[in-house]
Amino acid sequence: MTPSELAPAFFLAVVVILAVCRLVGALLQRVGQPPVVGEMIAGVMLGPSVLGALLPGVEAGLFPEELRPVLYVVGQIGLVVFMFHVGWDFRVDRLRGVARSAGLVSAAGVVVPVLLGAALIAAVGERTGTLAPDVPLVVSALFVGVALAVTAFPMLARIISERGLAGTRFGSLSLAAGAVDDALAWVLLAGVFSISGGSAGPVSLTVVGTLGLVVVLAVVTRLHGRTVRLTERATSESLLPGLVGALFLVAWYTDEIGLYAVFGAFSLGLVFPRSERLDHTVGTVKPVGTVFLPLFFTYSGLNTDFTLLASGPVLLLTLGCVLVAVAGKFGACWLAARLAGEPGSVALRVGALMNARGLMQLIALNLGLAAGIVTQALFSALVVVAVVTTVMATPLLTWVDRRERARSDGPYQPTEVAPPSSLSH
Repeated sequence: MTPSELAPAFFLAVVVILAVCRLVGALLQRVGQPPVVGEMIAGVMLGPSVLGALLPGVEAGLFPEELRPVLYVVGQIGLVVFMFHVGWDFRVDRLRGVARSAGLVSAAGVVVPVLLGAALIAAVGERTGTLAPDVPLVVSALFVGVALAVTAFPMLARIISERGLAGTRFGSLSLAAGAVDDALAWVLLAGVFSISGGSAGPVSLTVVGTLGLVVVLAVVTRLHGRTVRLTERATSESLLPGLVGALFLVAWYTDEIGLYAVFGAFSLGLVFPRSERLDHTVGTVKPVGTVFLPLFFTYSGLNTDFTLLASGPVLLLTLGCVLVAVAGKFGACWLAARLAGEPGSVALRVGALMNARGLMQLIALNLGLAAGIVTQALFSALVVVAVVTTVMATPLLTWVDRRERARSDGPYQPTEVAPPSSLSH
């Protein structure tokens, strides 16, 4: 397709994506699911699993191959802007009371799923016919283990925001643990790509590049007052390009070092200077994330084909991955939170939120598919894991709320951030 043909195709595709996301999101909200879950499921519905199976000509006409890279790039813009706002709204002072618990939860949420996922693939992966033939078994096993260790940090943040849980103890604990969890998972993923490529380059670049990012962010924090004074003298027309330029520069850098753009965007949001003028400027770019984020879900949905799961061995592997994923995340994070001294209600909610994989697992799967580590069948099986574990989050939170209301004979009052209680409480 020529650029003049691609532009109208893109416009039509965006209209369809937004309409379907709105419709599915509204339907799922009636059963208590947040809009972000509707966007994720809508993306799968627009791919070969639903639309392609029912109306293959319509799917091919709406989303030709030449259009898919454009959907990916524009979806990345929405994702980066959204995560910048998550960092901007996140209060670092809330981490002071949850640092120890977050460290234990994060460690458990990475180590246990990696071990369980790798063990599952090592035991039965080759019998299912879902592994790439030219990829060593150890690489496939480690990749699946790391993919199951990922937490859907952007989706977790959005669920917490949409449910008004940002000020609660379990909300802050989950955000802190989820951020560390995913950073570790991406370093491990770089290690898997290093093993696959026979070079230590990717993981070394990620580690060194991350240290460089920390130094830059520390400098930005130290220059907070000077930056605010400069922005007060700048014109409104120059502030927005400056903000977007800084955001995209950090996104580019973290993509290049293998840490992924969302972490750069979130980190910049955490340390970005605050002032009345900057607050207004940041608010002007927020709608970009709302409009363009669904495009990434659709891009992932176009790579998902559930008809590949029709055989018995593949279905059993999919079920095994779901069970291992839930046990490795929900179970391990719940237990770690309890061992850290968190009350049972907080630990259950942390486990439910950390268990959601959604967006970040989709990102990892797309990278594995592009690198030839993941087959289309294994990709689709792991998308099922992402959907199931993410859909589970809201019903689990609702169940815990009802249980707390029944015990207290009154409405549940979320616990604000405070020092952890003992297990006896």
